[in-house]
Amino acid sequence: MKTFMNDDFLLSTDSARLLYHDYAKAAPILDYHCHINPADIATDKRYDTITDLWLGGDHYKWRAMRCNGIPESEITGARERDPFLLFQRWTQTLQRAIGNPLYHWSYLELKRYFGIDEALTEANCRAVYDRCNERLQDEDMSVRGLIRQSRVNLICTTDDPADDLQWHRSIAEDTSFACQVLPAFRPDKAMNVDKPGFAAYVETLAAAAGSPIRCFDDLMGALRSRMDFFDRMGCRVSDHALDHPVCTPADPATLDAIFAEALEGEVSTAKADALKTAVLTSLAARYAELGWAMQIHYGCIRNNSDRGLANVGCDSGFDCMADSGGAAALVNFLRQLENAGALPRMVLYSLNPADNEVIMTVAGSFSLDSGCATKIQLGSAWWFNDHKTGMQKQLIDFANLGVLGNFIGMLTDSRSFLSYTRHEYFRRILCDLVGRWMEDGEIVNDPSATGGLIRDISYNNAVRFFGFDLPLVQ
Repeated sequence: MKTFMNDDFLLSTDSARLLYHDYAKAAPILDYHCHINPADIATDKRYDTITDLWLGGDHYKWRAMRCNGIPESEITGARERDPFLLFQRWTQTLQRAIGNPLYHWSYLELKRYFGIDEALTEANCRAVYDRCNERLQDEDMSVRGLIRQSRVNLICTTDDPADDLQWHRSIAEDTSFACQVLPAFRPDKAMNVDKPGFAAYVETLAAAAGSPIRCFDDLMGALRSRMDFFDRMGCRVSDHALDHPVCTPADPATLDAIFAEALEGEVSTAKADALKTAVLTSLAARYAELGWAMQIHYGCIRNNSDRGLANVGCDSGFDCMADSGGAAALVNFLRQLENAGALPRMVLYSLNPADNEVIMTVAGSFSLDSGCATKIQLGSAWWFNDHKTGMQKQLIDFANLGVLGNFIGMLTDSRSFLSYTRHEYFRRILCDLVGRWMEDGEIVNDPSATGGLIRDISYNNAVRFFGFDLPLVQ
């Protein structure tokens, strides 16, 4: 019987072990999409308790605890009131969560950052809690210390166009911190005319851009102005969250009418899709000019529980996958951009894994004279898919229908500074998959060449794809 989570965790063959230990393990981390707060990096935040660091904003764990029957008063209700109680409730849940990626991630985080190898149980959770809190007092356990320990070279946060990026500026001016922290442009609030708060947001954006926004052209002018500012601050990537792919063209007069209606209240889905199509099309063209990559996440139904939204808020674990669909709209959107000579490098993620093959075949249709290795990418296994089987499926789908050696690898998509272990988790799964192909005679037995490919997927491909100012790993 193998020891739990030993050095060869998830590596089932000699080839897998060679690929991981000799090629993947030492590669630094490039986290090109996350939701961490740049202010925490700028101020080098420290955490008083493991609860604050581990459970304070992790809706993955909150959701699991709810599924384990823990009352909300002992989850989000206990974060500040009784941090040990919340830790204890997570311990109870973790013991029953075998097969869930949270089980592996939690033990990886305890092992890598706190040196804790033993099982977390109700019998020892107080001792483990105290040991973790004691370890948090060490100098290398501040936010920047965690980033350094994790060998992270670059982080892209997720930032609203109206943000002044003061924290990014502060980090960039601090020569004592080597990791680059760059903004990523996330203009969802400027597109969500079918969501509450659109009119108030337009005023906020207008103030940031320094010009009034009275019509659709004004909106796009403000966004372009903010893009220029983000570009000067080092931004090289955008991100968009959509309910579903859209391609509903509309003429300028119709767009102005939809915009005016949205300022007075929410608009229908059909009208929202028309305005979103116009915004995305205009922004994509500008991304292509600036050399930015464009990320699109879709396939999520958010805030399903009215009680959960009212009592806890959004981004708190009440979301689900949407039905598969949207291929025709996605094709038409990309075709429109290609015909206009305005198709940027793009990463597409659907929360429904049934869409993987769709995205891969759509992506392969737009590679003519692209000037880029796999210009349209199937993004890494996202959110409800970033578990072992989800990552395996994403890699196999990418390999079956594309060129796996060009994949840009893993991201954290997280609000936690302990989540960099997800890169290790991904790399082990990648090496095990490719190692098994090598052992089974399905690929050429050339460890050096295959190891170089593993290193590229782990790190180098993302450097090349996004155009970051970082050296490649040899």
